[in-house]
This record gives sequence, structure tokens and C-alpha cells, in this order.
Amino acid sequence: MAKSPSGKPSRSSLETFPNPNPKQDYTIRIRIPEFTCLCPKTGQPDFATLHLEYVPGALCVELKSLKLYVWSYRNVGAFHEAVTNQVLGDLVRLLTPRFARLTAEFNVRGGLYTTVVCEHRDLGWHPAPRVETPPEQPRSSS
Repeated sequence: MAKSPSGKPSRSSLETFPNPNPKQDYTIRIRIPEFTCLCPKTGQPDFATLHLEYVPGALCVELKSLKLYVWSYRNVGAFHEAVTNQVLGDLVRLLTPRFARLTAEFNVRGGLYTTVVCEHRDLGWHPAPRVETPPEQPRSSS
């Protein structure tokens, strides 16, 4: 069994900016297709696509800093479940969003695909009911 590297992610690289519309609930979705960490059992790389969705409070995450933070996991040994919860926890501590969900879709390893989903919701926050609008009607070409 290989030893897992003792690398640590760099939370200090994460930066924020003020939410441009803090009174309005809206969802920010970020797809991060190049996440890599190391298997703590074998030391082999694990690859994943992360899907971050959040309803910001007062702050939003700056994208380049998020990229650098994600890259800091390249030499970190971590189980899928632990690393997904750690990333979401770091972002929640930084941003204090109304709601956040992180879905980590890991590539196949030993014939198995792993998807880990974790969520955070502020106490007392409830999303507004979804409004369904009728589909747009095709325009006639006459």
C-alpha cells in the first residue's frame, strides 16, 4: 500500500467579490472539469468533474482563485467523500452562501464510478417556488 502524500490544499488562494445583487436570490453554476487529487491508498491520481451551484449571500467566489484552489489538490491524498465535503466546507466558510451544492463526479476507478453530492443551506432560508412558463412558440415564417 502506497503512502498518501502530505500535500495540503491552499485555501488562502480563494478570493471573493461583493455580490452585485444581494437582495435577489439567483443561482451561480460553475463546472470544474479538471479536478485531480490522489488516492490515499495507492497514491494514484483520481480525476473528477466538480459541479458547484450556489445562491450567494453577500459574497461571490472569484473564478481564477477558485481554479488555483482546485489545482492545489493535485498532490493531496483524499477519499472522494472527504475531499468533496472539504471543498464545499471551505467555500461555505468563505462565502456564507444561502445555499450551496457540490457534486463531484469521479472518473472510473476499478470499474466503479463514484459521485458524491453534499449540500449546505442557511437556517431559515427557503428557495422561492419555481415558476414554470409555457414554452416559446415557433414563429411563423410567412
